[in-house]
Amino acid sequence: MEGKTRKGSLGSDEIIAKARREQQKREKEYRERALKLFPWICARCGREFKGKRLRELTVHHKDHDHDNNPPDGSNWELLCIYCHDNEHSRNLVAEWTSGPKPGGEKEPPSTYKPFAGLKDLLKNEK
Repeated sequence: MEGKTRKGSLGSDEIIAKARREQQKREKEYRERALKLFPWICARCGREFKGKRLRELTVHHKDHDHDNNPPDGSNWELLCIYCHDNEHSRNLVAEWTSGPKPGGEKEPPSTYKPFAGLKDLLKNEK
């Protein structure tokens, strides 16, 4: 009976497929609204999109909450796929570079002092 599920229960593949369908439906709804509200121009680089290239224009959620879709579109901006990827990459880089270092302590400053004995050497020359 491997591979079979009880009647009425969903397998993991079916659950994933259902979740993806719902996400695509939700994205389609707010994308269509955003395309009606805003000019078809990337808010970052200013490229204009028409015809087949319109698919390269994406809806970016300013607060990164994909369930926050106000009717006035105040949480959205249209970005080309390149600027959208860059926007999300910036957040990842900021997460990686900020915060405490492993071990929870700051790195000590360098203990090497190249001119430590220079003053004494100069005094001895006179």
